[in-house]
Amino acid sequence: MEKTKVVKVKAGRTKIIIEKASESKNEFLDFLKNYNVLELAIGVVIAGAVKDLTTSIANDMIMPIIGIISPTGSWREIVFTIAGSEFKIGNMMGSTLNFLIIALLVFVVIKKILRIENSKVKSKK
Repeated sequence: MEKTKVVKVKAGRTKIIIEKASESKNEFLDFLKNYNVLELAIGVVIAGAVKDLTTSIANDMIMPIIGIISPTGSWREIVFTIAGSEFKIGNMMGSTLNFLIIALLVFVVIKKILRIENSKVKSKK
């Protein structure tokens, strides 16, 4: 049951509603702090930007080199035919390259964060 502080004022009902809203606001702010929602939101935004960056690196810088080597001239059209079946691997190669670039970036960032955390722990000792 929700506790409210009752104050006798002309507009008493309004005062109670404002106090309940204030309590809800405080609960919401506590939720944001306790569950690191802000950090999560920042991470989601940065992840979207990193995805766009890695896609651009793969599609605009690396895949054109593969396109030069490709017999069709376009890496998206690279196809292997085995026993009459076509394996269209061009897009898969692009997705794999995007994944590898993102994995490398995540590895480097986490490694640096852990190094900073370890140096903080050592300096406290």
